[in-house]
Amino acid sequence: MTSMNVTDQFSLKGKIALVTGASYGIGFAIAKGFAAAGATIIFNDINQELRDKGMVSYKAEYIHAHGYVCDVTSETKVNEMIRTIESEVGQIDILVNNAGIIKRIPMCEMSAEDFRKVVDVDLNAPFIVSKAVIPSMIKRGHGKIINICSMMSELGRETVSAYAAAKGGLKMLTKNICSEYGEYNIQCNGIGPGYIATPQTAPLRTEGHPFNSFIISKTPAARWGTPEDLVGPAIFLASEASNFVNGHVLYVDGGILAYIGKQP
Repeated sequence: MTSMNVTDQFSLKGKIALVTGASYGIGFAIAKGFAAAGATIIFNDINQELRDKGMVSYKAEYIHAHGYVCDVTSETKVNEMIRTIESEVGQIDILVNNAGIIKRIPMCEMSAEDFRKVVDVDLNAPFIVSKAVIPSMIKRGHGKIINICSMMSELGRETVSAYAAAKGGLKMLTKNICSEYGEYNIQCNGIGPGYIATPQTAPLRTEGHPFNSFIISKTPAARWGTPEDLVGPAIFLASEASNFVNGHVLYVDGGILAYIGKQP
């Protein structure tokens, strides 16, 4: 790393970042943090309604974001979106593979079709989008790819066989992108969020809910995470501060993976 002050190491000024599925939630929080660090923000979502809602949210935060409609499981549509982005905005310096789904169904009750759908969005799509941006990163001699992994990249749990399989695969895809393209100054790392307080988890976080008590008891930090807890780690992995960090998954989980839990 060339000599620079510490603040400059974490700056994203002049960088173009694509965050997939970032109309709301974790992706939106990361994109908002990138914007504050100086990056130009591009996001996509699967339909026009979500894309439009995302644009409203970015405008409310005074962020000039570029929004696209794209199904990231389609290689044809992804390649078309990347070509459009390159002509309308510029070449992508930072990719965050954030788009994902989960289907909570016991394994023996889950159809192969549902299993494939989860793997398609959570594993095949990061492969497709990464493959679309890596060639231009190679040509320019730099690039950052951040895959949103999960604690289920390490642990199993009831009803999430497809999600755990996909996120475990995404951890290994992260390591393999590092292995294949690290020599071109491309860093590919993952972020593994813990249990995050989002609108989707709100029903589980009510006082007295058994799952809420379970998560707090399993977390040394004794709280749910917030989307904002992921922003600093994401900026680090997107910035020059992490130029020699590659193939790593940074778990932002309040310590869950380090902890066996309290004795009953």
